[in-house]
Amino acid sequence: MFWPPPAVASGFPATLTLERAFPLNQRVELDELKARDRVRHGRFLQSSVGVVDFPVEGTYDPYRVGLYFTRVLLGSPPKEFYVQIDTGSDVLWVSCGSCNGCPQSSGLHIPLNFFDPGSSSTASLISCSDQRCSLGVQSSDAGCSSQGNQCIYTFQYGDGSGTSGYYVSDLLNFDAIVGSSVTNSSASIVFGCSISQTGDLTKSDRAVDGIFGFGQQDMSVISQMSSQGITPKVFSHCLKGDGGGGGILVLGEIVEEDIVYSPLVPSQPHYNLNLQSISVNGKSLAIDPEVFATSTNRGTIVDSGTTLAYLAEEAYDPFVSAITEAVSQSVRPLLSKGTQCYLITSSVKGIFPTVSLNFAGGVSMNLKPEDYLLQQNSIGDAAVWCIGFQKIQGQGITILGDLVLKDKIFVYDLAGQRIGWANYDCSMSVNVSTRSSTGKSEFVNAGQLSESSSPRTVFYNKLIPGSIVALLVHLSVLYTSLFL
Repeated sequence: MFWPPPAVASGFPATLTLERAFPLNQRVELDELKARDRVRHGRFLQSSVGVVDFPVEGTYDPYRVGLYFTRVLLGSPPKEFYVQIDTGSDVLWVSCGSCNGCPQSSGLHIPLNFFDPGSSSTASLISCSDQRCSLGVQSSDAGCSSQGNQCIYTFQYGDGSGTSGYYVSDLLNFDAIVGSSVTNSSASIVFGCSISQTGDLTKSDRAVDGIFGFGQQDMSVISQMSSQGITPKVFSHCLKGDGGGGGILVLGEIVEEDIVYSPLVPSQPHYNLNLQSISVNGKSLAIDPEVFATSTNRGTIVDSGTTLAYLAEEAYDPFVSAITEAVSQSVRPLLSKGTQCYLITSSVKGIFPTVSLNFAGGVSMNLKPEDYLLQQNSIGDAAVWCIGFQKIQGQGITILGDLVLKDKIFVYDLAGQRIGWANYDCSMSVNVSTRSSTGKSEFVNAGQLSESSSPRTVFYNKLIPGSIVALLVHLSVLYTSLFL
C-alpha cells in the first residue's frame, strides 16, 4: 500500500519518494520474500547478544555410534543437514551435489542431503578476493583456485580421511534466545561445499552430511556469529554418556557452580591445555612434566571429534601400570589385541580408582572408571573391560576425546581464552548465561525435549524475583542403538 508523501514544514526536502522493492508487474516467490525477512530478522537480532542451541544426537560408544552429531538448517528455503560436532577443526562443511565419494545412505538411519547453491535464493559463491577467504588463507582453512577465482579448501583429518570443495555464503537458520523470548532467526555465514571425500568419510555405516567445526579460527561458525554480534564468543556442550546418548550444545556459556577453568595455551590452532600431571587414587604418577608440554609435536588437545582418548607415549605405560596395580587384588588382568583388559564379575565403580588429570591453574579433571575404561564383551558371567585410552606410537600428543568429555559440562570461553568443565548429568537442564539488550545478565535454562514436542515447549520461572528470569528450553534428543 502506498501512502501520500509527507509534507515537512522546515528546511528539509518537502517530499520523500518511496519505491517498491519489487515492481508491481513482477511476480515474487514466497520463498524469496521469506528469505529477505530472515535476513532482516537476523539484523534485528544483532542488536542484542543471544544464545543459540542445537539438538545433540549420537553417543561416545564406539561399538554403537562412536560420534556426536547435530542438525543445522542451511539456505533458503532451509534444508536440514546432520553434521558431526568437532572441536578439533574450524570449518562447517556439508556434502554438495555431484560429490565424488560422498555416501548416499547412513547406517545411523538418518536421511542424507546434498546442498545445492543453485537451489537456495540466498546462496552466493565466495571469490578469492573476498576478505573472508583471505582470513581463511591466513589460518590455512582456505586456498584460491586458479580456475574461476574461487575460494576453495582441502582438509586431511587425523584418521586419514579427507575432503575438498569450495566455499559458499548462505543463511544458517536457528532458534535464538534473546532475553526471555525464543526467536526464529538466521545469520549469513560462510561454509564449505564438499565435492570430494576420501577414507572413512566415504563409508556409510556412520555417515553424516558433514562436519561442524567449532575451532577458534576466523572461519568457524562461532567466530563468524560472534563477530556479527549475534552470539557471545563462547560455546558449551554436555554430551550424555549413559543410555541413548545425546546431550546439549549451545552457542553461549553454561553456568554451573562446580565449573573450574584452565587457561588455553596461546597461539595454538587447537584447544590446547597445559596438562601438568596425572594422579591415580590421589598419587601422582612419575611422569616428566615435559611429556605434556605444548610444542610442535606435543601437547594436550580437547577434541570432540575423537571418539576415544590418547596419551603421550611416555605417559601411557605408567598410567596403565598404575591402574592394573590398583585393581590387582580384585580383577583378573588379560591382554586383548595388545590392549590391557580386565575380567570383572561386579561393577567397575567399586573396584577401579579415580584418575585425576591435573591442569594449569590448580584445577583437576576427575575421571570415573567409565571415563577411561570401555566394556568390550563378556566371558561367561564376567565382563571384559579394557583401557579406553590409546597410545599413538612415536607421538607425544595427548587427546581428550568423547570418552573423557562425556557426562561433563564443557565451556569453551574464546573471549577469555580458557576452558571450563564440571562433572554433570547431561540428561538434566543447564543454565546458560546471556546478556539482554538492557545489559542485565540473565540465564537461559536449556534441557531435553521429547521428540513429540513440536513446536518447542517453553516455560518461564523467576529465579530471583524482579531480576533474573530462567527460560526452560528443552532440546530434542534422538538416538539409535547401532552396532558397527
